[in-house]
Amino acid sequence: MQIQENFSLRHYNTFGIDAKARHFSTFSSVDELTELLRWISQIQKQGTRVAPLVLGGGSNILFTRQFDGLVLKNEIIGIEKIKEDEEHVYVRVGAGENWQKFVSYCIHNNLAGVENLSRIPGNVGASPMQNIGAYGVEIKEVFHELKAFHLFEKTECSFKLGECQFGYRDSVFKGKYKGQFVILEVVYRLNKIPKFNTSYGAIREELDRMGVKQLSIAAISQAVINIRRSKLPDPAVVGNAGSFFKNPVVLKEKFELLKEQHPHIIGFRNDNDTIKLAAAWMIEHCGPELSTSWKGYRRGDAGCHERQALVLVNYGNATGQEIFDLSEEIRESVSKKFGVDLEREVNII
Repeated sequence: MQIQENFSLRHYNTFGIDAKARHFSTFSSVDELTELLRWISQIQKQGTRVAPLVLGGGSNILFTRQFDGLVLKNEIIGIEKIKEDEEHVYVRVGAGENWQKFVSYCIHNNLAGVENLSRIPGNVGASPMQNIGAYGVEIKEVFHELKAFHLFEKTECSFKLGECQFGYRDSVFKGKYKGQFVILEVVYRLNKIPKFNTSYGAIREELDRMGVKQLSIAAISQAVINIRRSKLPDPAVVGNAGSFFKNPVVLKEKFELLKEQHPHIIGFRNDNDTIKLAAAWMIEHCGPELSTSWKGYRRGDAGCHERQALVLVNYGNATGQEIFDLSEEIRESVSKKFGVDLEREVNII
């Protein structure tokens, strides 16, 4: 066990924010995690507060300050087929595995269900925590169960589908159990026979452009990758955490009123007679003083991406606080013009 002090997290968050952790360590097993938690207990008994923060791929977090505690980097890896039946194959994946590596494994082994989730940044452990989703698919559709470690009781627990309470970019781990569990591994239920989903976004158009004659999960995956590359900045080049805001959900009556005031507003029918609004459209159609849109706006090294208004970016040396302040201004302007509150998808530290 190696614990480093005053450790820069610049290369451990996709925004590239140069925040420092008072202490930093990695773990690749439950035994190593237990040992680190034991160290925290000993330090706290001496009167020093050392709060733990578990970090995965760092793709959904914004550091607005130095972290006065211990950052634990989850490096539990491994991809293993554990069982199968007539329709499904069950695959167990370590929470520290790169998400795209897992997607590529599924494509290579002709296991369907996650092809629409290609090129989402981050690690496997974040997939159930966030109920990640893209292009008409959410992780809850292929989730079977997960194993997690309770930070305070020092015990391992299993969570089935219903126990995770999945919602829109949400789960029990972001609500009731926030900060209590470390996800160790996830078991996914993949389909032997694909159920293609090409109705969302520009997937069909991209497949046509690619000249695809016979649909396959590999073709859909590549189409999604092409679309994401054309619309979203590469975090390795421009710091970002993907979509910064969730698409807000409103009642149908609210949407009809908005439609009267803003005829071109974009909304999609959701469950329970609600409408999911396109946050990007609203952000594009309001802006700071002397500007008609936030899209492409830049203040110093903090900005709103020129091709996707949902993505806030760090062009080099922006601080987390500068990006957070920009997000606040965007939220306020959307609320003022549309009467809709935008909720951040990114976790703020």
